[in-house]
Amino acid sequence: MLFNSVQFLVFFPIVVLIYALIPRKARMPWLLVASYFFYMSWHAEYAILIALSTVVTWGGALVMDRVNGKGGRKSALVLTLVVNLGILFFFKYFDFAAQSLARILSVFHITLAHKGFDVLLPVGISFYTFQALGYCIDVYRRDVAPEKNLLKYALFVSFFPQLVAGPIERSGNLLKQLDRIEEIRVRDTDRMVSGLTLMLWGLFMKMVIADRLAVTADTVFDRPYLYGTCGLLTGAIAFSLQIYCDFCAYSTIARGAARVMGFTLTDNFDTPYFAQDIRDFWGRWHISLTAWFRDYLYIPLGGNRCSSLRKNLNILITFTVSGLWHGAAWNFVVWGALHGLYRILSDFLKKPVRALGDLLHIGRENFSYRLGRILITDFLVMIAWIFFRAESIRGAFAYIVRLFTHPDPWTMFDGSLYKLGLSAFEAHVLLYALLILFAVDLMKHIKKIELPEFLARQNLWFRWLVLIGMIMGIVVYGAYGVVFDSTQFIYFTF
Repeated sequence: MLFNSVQFLVFFPIVVLIYALIPRKARMPWLLVASYFFYMSWHAEYAILIALSTVVTWGGALVMDRVNGKGGRKSALVLTLVVNLGILFFFKYFDFAAQSLARILSVFHITLAHKGFDVLLPVGISFYTFQALGYCIDVYRRDVAPEKNLLKYALFVSFFPQLVAGPIERSGNLLKQLDRIEEIRVRDTDRMVSGLTLMLWGLFMKMVIADRLAVTADTVFDRPYLYGTCGLLTGAIAFSLQIYCDFCAYSTIARGAARVMGFTLTDNFDTPYFAQDIRDFWGRWHISLTAWFRDYLYIPLGGNRCSSLRKNLNILITFTVSGLWHGAAWNFVVWGALHGLYRILSDFLKKPVRALGDLLHIGRENFSYRLGRILITDFLVMIAWIFFRAESIRGAFAYIVRLFTHPDPWTMFDGSLYKLGLSAFEAHVLLYALLILFAVDLMKHIKKIELPEFLARQNLWFRWLVLIGMIMGIVVYGAYGVVFDSTQFIYFTF
């Protein structure tokens, strides 16, 4: 059930209405039923997997709490990790691992027969698995107490707004809110309007912006050999913006839906394309996943509390694993490793660049200096996105080589850019929508407030003008019809 579907348009109001009318003690069971129905709308049989993950991690946490010896607690944690990561490996990585092993063995003239498994990847398995494992690790570290109520914990794992594409919530946030579910004042008009505004903005980002950008990105990436520098640059920029608008849209709708019901989810994106270096970018992009890898992989590896060489290795490992989390293909691994190299080089060059800036009397507080850092960061991120989007590593390298070796500046003026999948009218709609996106993100970046908070401070006529404008924009300019494919969100496949 997609957020941008008629089914969800019917499902969500019914869930909220019943949630508001039933007795307070029935709220948790109702949301649990609704969450499982939401997940089962894709493939009912995969509810068994999320139920298994829930029971194993819930039971493992209880065992860790009751066992006194450190060895026993660690054994319970390891068993829990093995079961959950084993399920994730089978459904997401088994074919990839078998194919990779077959290629390695073929170098030594050893044939490994593997026909592959025709198994559909369960939606959101990477997200709810990491959320459940994060809870178990927190219990093992005694950062949180184990949850003894199975229904409450099951809702924590399966809460439908953020179930299939995050944000990846911590028990210290969402589970604590579930403790107070009976105290939530459901009929809070201001909070509901704020949540619905977030949902509208997310739908606008997805249906008006991301799905249009997808047309241009797909057109260029499907046949990159037809285009020169300008076309390839346009395609790469289109995908960079598409994946941001698509993924941020899901997180925004999820946060809005949760807010309507009285819950606060993690803000997963904080204007990442305003970042001034790679470290800053990853503090703004997919924040919940970045924090997960930092706390549960990077720091246990030693973090930065070790030699410079070991710290850099920890960074590279963490980013490479992050790339593999995104997809079972080597281009995702390269994408993650490339960001790790960016981070390492950024730290290595920090002092020399600062010394060069002092020598050339470059003012670090100037707008031009900050703008230059933003543009360089966005360019590096865009190059990495090419590996993420391309079908293979070879295809990504071919794309990049052609990007730098086939200049065609005249295509900027002869109308060629209107032949990248979108008509002139659709391209202009996209341009105006991107200007709106820029204004909203700039406001968040400078003023540190989001659209609902900004509108709440304005006069009533202005609020309604913006809300009606978003609704009309989605209805009139949403990506419908044969030209567009307003299907699932990109991160559903991760």
